[in-house]
Amino acid sequence: MITIIDDPLTEGPEISSKMVGRAQGLYAMASQEEIGAMMSMNFAFTEGKYNGSTITVVGRNSVNSKVREMPVIGGSGMFRFARGYVEARTHTFDKNTGDAIVEYTCYVLHH
Repeated sequence: MITIIDDPLTEGPEISSKMVGRAQGLYAMASQEEIGAMMSMNFAFTEGKYNGSTITVVGRNSVNSKVREMPVIGGSGMFRFARGYVEARTHTFDKNTGDAIVEYTCYVLHH
């Protein structure tokens, strides 16, 4: 299964939270033993001082783990030459619809 995403990137998990960009990319289920996805995603910022900049994340997302770590492999604009990692934590998940709210904490070094 491959899923393409173009989701709101917000300051917080609430529906009323300010949108600061889009989380765009794809994930593919890539494990026969557990729910594990291969993620390729850009955080494309559209607001504030990071407007027009991106952070690129590529890595394995072990969905059932409380905290998942994935590498930051680059970026653009203010995040040119970015390196680091993100920690993903599921805030809410609806088993009926498959919709989830995920918190990403980014630790990034850049020029």
